Amino acid sequence: MPLQTTNLKYISSLLGLFCLCFTTIGHAQEILPDEEEEAAPLLKKKDDPGNKSRIKADGVAAVVGDYIVLESDLDREIAQLEAQGADLRGKTRCELFGSLLEKKLYAHQAVQDSVLVNELYIQSLVEQQIQGIMAQTQGDMDGLIKFYKKDSEQALRDEMFEINKNAYLAKEMQDKVISDVEITPEEVRTFFNEIPEDERPTFGTELKVAQIVVIPEVTEEAKQAVIDKLKEFKKDVEENGSSFTTKALFYSEDTGSKNNGGLLPTMNRKQPRMVKEFRDVAFNLQEGEISDPFETDFGYHIIYLEKIRGQEYDVRHILLRPKLSQAAIQKAKDEIDLVREKIVAGQISFAEAAREFSDEKETKFEGGQLTNPTTQDFNFELTKMDTELYTQIQGLKDGEISPVIQDEDRVNTIKFKIMTVTDRIDDHKADFARDYLKIKDLALYDKQIKAIEKWQKEAILETYIKINGEYRDCDYQSNWLKTE
Repeated sequence: MPLQTTNLKYISSLLGLFCLCFTTIGHAQEILPDEEEEAAPLLKKKDDPGNKSRIKADGVAAVVGDYIVLESDLDREIAQLEAQGADLRGKTRCELFGSLLEKKLYAHQAVQDSVLVNELYIQSLVEQQIQGIMAQTQGDMDGLIKFYKKDSEQALRDEMFEINKNAYLAKEMQDKVISDVEITPEEVRTFFNEIPEDERPTFGTELKVAQIVVIPEVTEEAKQAVIDKLKEFKKDVEENGSSFTTKALFYSEDTGSKNNGGLLPTMNRKQPRMVKEFRDVAFNLQEGEISDPFETDFGYHIIYLEKIRGQEYDVRHILLRPKLSQAAIQKAKDEIDLVREKIVAGQISFAEAAREFSDEKETKFEGGQLTNPTTQDFNFELTKMDTELYTQIQGLKDGEISPVIQDEDRVNTIKFKIMTVTDRIDDHKADFARDYLKIKDLALYDKQIKAIEKWQKEAILETYIKINGEYRDCDYQSNWLKTE
């Protein structure tokens, strides 16, 4: 897969293929039937013209290390990509078969490098997938098993587990390969200068967005009510033998874990991105113990430490949020109405009002400016903006103040905000100084792909690989046939 640093169009195309080849665990969540009646026209198998109903035996198409690739695996891969909405126009079976070989190579090397699989997390993911599918099929497990052509529920779960496990291994190995790849300012400059001027990208309209947020205040009575409720749950489990899992299913307000009975992905003492209060409580429990109620930004919790395995902790929790009173909601609404009036009347600037009145800690000290999560600066490209954010600001002129918007997030069930747009920059050719961060990202992608290319070339030579049948006639970009 040669990469031309001087050809940005080629880089973009290759990045698209890179994303297609290396499906992440989030993309591996849909399980498809064993047999597809018909693939996309350009991806059909070559059958005898006079016998379109001919069925080919499901033989071994390839072996990559410890992994066997069956004929049906490619058909399933194609169906999987189509279900995800991938554009397969112009893609041949040979190209997609090569992508499948790459996935198996990554999974194989992950095992060789002792990449650990969080099996509890994989099981939790499978359970979420099962529950999601069941919700769409009115809970008909028999129909689900029949649809996916499995002999039993366990057979379905086993296949889902393997698909997710292999995707997990591949993703972990990919991340390991590029984890140490960094880019220097001089490399970024060289990358940019080597792009012919007529091939330099055009960046779309960019603007900055600022907001002021007012959050209704929760009363002490409401806080105490949820604390008392959580204490009741704890007492009922400890003294009456009630099920913590069942209570989480019925009462927890954490939508991400309640369908799993409050089960969270396995916690590890080395995990850096964990809410401190939650971490402190969880790692001070004994196995089988339930915590007292405690507060985080998300609400109030109780934790059940189900099992300790070395440095890993299997934890369930129940989250409750205090209820807001109508008086508190109205007070917050009146406050932001008044702030808006002062800004529109010119009594205070938007930035000054944000610093004085906004309840959003992440933005208030920046004058309300939102940070683009992709680029980590204040600029948002209009065509790449989050849909919800775009909807809220699309009609605003520069400097105009939006009407009051009622919104919510993971922490707050109700919040009020006003927004404004500033510093709009129209479509423009890439400029090194102005667009440095975007150019840096392109240069880093280029370097990562080269690192992947180098790793893959070496891994292919070191791994037992055998390609069978018609797939030996493919013209692969990588040296799968080891002809060099």
